[in-house]
Amino acid sequence: MISSLQRRGFLATLIAASLSLYGCSRSDELKDIHGIDMSGTDIGRDFLLTGTDGQQHDLSDFKGKAVLIFFGFTQCPDVCPTALLRAAQVKEMLGKDGDQLQVLFITVDPERDTPAVLQAYVTAFDPTFMGLYGDLDQTAKTAKNFKAYYAKVPTGSSYTMDHSTITYMYDRSGRLRLGLRHTQTAEEYASDIRQVLALD
Repeated sequence: MISSLQRRGFLATLIAASLSLYGCSRSDELKDIHGIDMSGTDIGRDFLLTGTDGQQHDLSDFKGKAVLIFFGFTQCPDVCPTALLRAAQVKEMLGKDGDQLQVLFITVDPERDTPAVLQAYVTAFDPTFMGLYGDLDQTAKTAKNFKAYYAKVPTGSSYTMDHSTITYMYDRSGRLRLGLRHTQTAEEYASDIRQVLALD
């Protein structure tokens, strides 16, 4: 049986392979990156979800900032806190450029991640981070749009969530540029993000 970690690795490899042609066409813009060049793809064109600020949001609301989007859930034992902690570290590493980043955490577990729970969770890593949520149908539609995987996994009387681990990065014009791998270090994240910020 394929483990969750193997499945996540396979999905990341599959996305990288499917995007290789796109990456070649724009290789003059992003060079020696550690993540996946997603420039020019039709992945993650937009979304419409409710934020932990109580307002509905789509990508256009964040124009002027580089956006990092990660799918996860607040009861995640390792991947999600690692991803959000790394995002906070990278924001600090970027210095003043860190103010140009908006981190969005889309929950794949809206049944348990209430707005209050989601807000407390994301702001524990950085007060500027925002959680986004929808109902079950909106969540499924958004994940499909991003080619993101998630599934409910029973654990005794409860359940956990298995999910993909790519962080999507948009430039300040709202164009998807990068898929940042969970295996990248904070330094590698910062290096890739600096390249995208320099393009605008």
